[in-house]
Amino acid sequence: MPEPTLPAPAPDALILRDYLAADRTELANERTLLAYVRTALAFAITGGSVLHLLTGPLTTAGGVLLLLAAAATAVVGVWRYRRMRVRLAAARTPRERAR
Repeated sequence: MPEPTLPAPAPDALILRDYLAADRTELANERTLLAYVRTALAFAITGGSVLHLLTGPLTTAGGVLLLLAAAATAVVGVWRYRRMRVRLAAARTPRERAR
């Protein structure tokens, strides 16, 4: 499914509210990335603790799955952050990019 593109407004059509909305969107994108990193870190700590403190084949498998989930969460978070950053940069006007 193709990504929808955001239309770029005319260079002189933006007002302060529009600039602030763009800044808020960029900050929200960064906060989302930090949430993915925090979740990946929690998975990794839990998986490492399970592997270190508990014994048995089932707990070992659970610990490994948690570590794999940590890696997957980090990769998905970075991928989504970069994709949104590119889309936001494409939607900015040339005058706004110079800021």
